[in-house]
Amino acid sequence: MTYSSDIEGIDALSASYNEIRKEIGNVIIGQEDVVKSVLISIFSNGHCLLVGVPGLAKTLLVNTLARVLDLSYNRVQFTPDLMPSDILGSEILGEERVFKFLKGPVFSNIILADEINRTPPKTQAALLEAMQEKIVTVGGTTYPLPRPFFVLATQNPIEQEGTYPLPEAQLDRFMFNVLLSYPSFEEELRVVKNTTANRQEELRKILNAEEIEYFQRLIRNVPVTDHVLEYAVSLAARTRPGTTLATEEVNKYLSWGAGPRASQYLVLGAKCHAAISGKYSPDIEDVQAVAEPILRHRIVRNYKAEAEGISVEQMIKRLL
Repeated sequence: MTYSSDIEGIDALSASYNEIRKEIGNVIIGQEDVVKSVLISIFSNGHCLLVGVPGLAKTLLVNTLARVLDLSYNRVQFTPDLMPSDILGSEILGEERVFKFLKGPVFSNIILADEINRTPPKTQAALLEAMQEKIVTVGGTTYPLPRPFFVLATQNPIEQEGTYPLPEAQLDRFMFNVLLSYPSFEEELRVVKNTTANRQEELRKILNAEEIEYFQRLIRNVPVTDHVLEYAVSLAARTRPGTTLATEEVNKYLSWGAGPRASQYLVLGAKCHAAISGKYSPDIEDVQAVAEPILRHRIVRNYKAEAEGISVEQMIKRLL
């Protein structure tokens, strides 16, 4: 697919985004902000961590997304006995008495890592190389993953027993940490009405892998002014206690701040947020629109903040 200019491409991206949201809305009731965050992640070539209690249509959202975007999709249920080879694949002895590699479920465009915090660190780490480098190394051989490649992981915030919290290094690989809330009464009414009737929703395919890759490259071409760039970098820098840009509250309530990857994602997320909104360059409001899900899992409160009931979200709002 080719467009005569980047401006024409951004117009096409904005139109496609609205079509995708409308199509997903036929299946997923409500959760507009969640859908928006997931789509920004995809167009920015990032990954997304969804945090919410069971029954909020996390799996259905990913499945619906894969169908609308015409991408290959695999779901992996993470359990305490899951092994890295269950995700990456393994070498088996073939009929010719030669070892050959049998690809695991990670070899698809969209991976749903369901309840990622229920598996030990050894298996969680198996996804690290795939998420960052978009390759898998098994038995000394490197295999490229299909493009685009996108990991959407879910996590249950209320289940503590038998869980293994994700290490900071792995959390940092996720562009967004999105909280799912309960639906409103009216939305739940529509959900129950739709899911308890004999109704099958036919979904249109809006984009394909080639078009998504084009839009991912287009997002990086979006120009950004110096003052917006400086705002994004200073926002991330202000979360780091003990540094020159840290505020008094940050020094008081945070033990750890966001790293440079947060600055990169703030700029990329702002570019994408501007593009899907029909703008050709991001402004400070676009950075602020994506700041909370990008910073939420990258800053760590200290005991004082926890004792005083100050949440991560409150700290981010004060920094904005």
